[in-house]
Amino acid sequence: MRKISLFFLCLFLCIQVPAKTSAAGKIPILIYHSIDEFTGHGVSALFVTPENFEKQMIYLRDHGFTLLTFEQWGERNNVKKPIFITIDDGYKNNLNVFKIFQKLQSDTFEPRATIFAISDYIGYPDRLSSTDLKKLSDSRMFSIQSHTATHPDLRKITDYNHELKDSKDKIQTITGKPVIALSYPYGNYNDKVIEETKKYYKYAVATEPKYYMEQGTKNENYRLPRIYIKYDTTMDEFAKLVEGQAKVIFNFREVEPIYEN
Repeated sequence: MRKISLFFLCLFLCIQVPAKTSAAGKIPILIYHSIDEFTGHGVSALFVTPENFEKQMIYLRDHGFTLLTFEQWGERNNVKKPIFITIDDGYKNNLNVFKIFQKLQSDTFEPRATIFAISDYIGYPDRLSSTDLKKLSDSRMFSIQSHTATHPDLRKITDYNHELKDSKDKIQTITGKPVIALSYPYGNYNDKVIEETKKYYKYAVATEPKYYMEQGTKNENYRLPRIYIKYDTTMDEFAKLVEGQAKVIFNFREVEPIYEN
């Protein structure tokens, strides 16, 4: 009788265990910028061609990944192979991502990504417009979040209200949805920046090149690491990165972006 009871107890516990996440609890948060062909303008490492991006998304689809945004952060331990796709700066060429997502969306695959927009540059010729951002947000495939108002090194400023609050308010007005996450420009932050960020956001992402692994440390949600996907990232390298099988060593330092008026 005792053996039978133990059997049912074990069976119950097995049923209650949430779905496995990625290898050894590692969750990849990927960072992209321009999804376009590199034509010599800008930094090549910050580009991924639409063709390669589509192949990468097909890999995620075919290998059982669940794409999440920060609104779904609490679901990360309850889904199969969670992964976060983040795209910084809000370039106009991010509309290529929308086309690819529309192509790949199905009953069994829900593509999602987070675009971190620089609010004061919304509508510039090389940037997404308010109309673009609203359309992407309404598609439910994109979460539009903040990359500050003007992309400064937050460690060197004093007007946090404009960079953090005003950018949040402007994007929320455009999309009609809460802005809860911030991308630190250049990946730079310190204790002061974190304290200011906590006034307006629930999460913040940096650029430390490693996987997210829950540790329960102080301000963990404001130090979220991300892994760069580069122009020359091969599919073999991509597969190893997202499967948690790679030693992440690439830590690209962004240069000051060039904005077109």
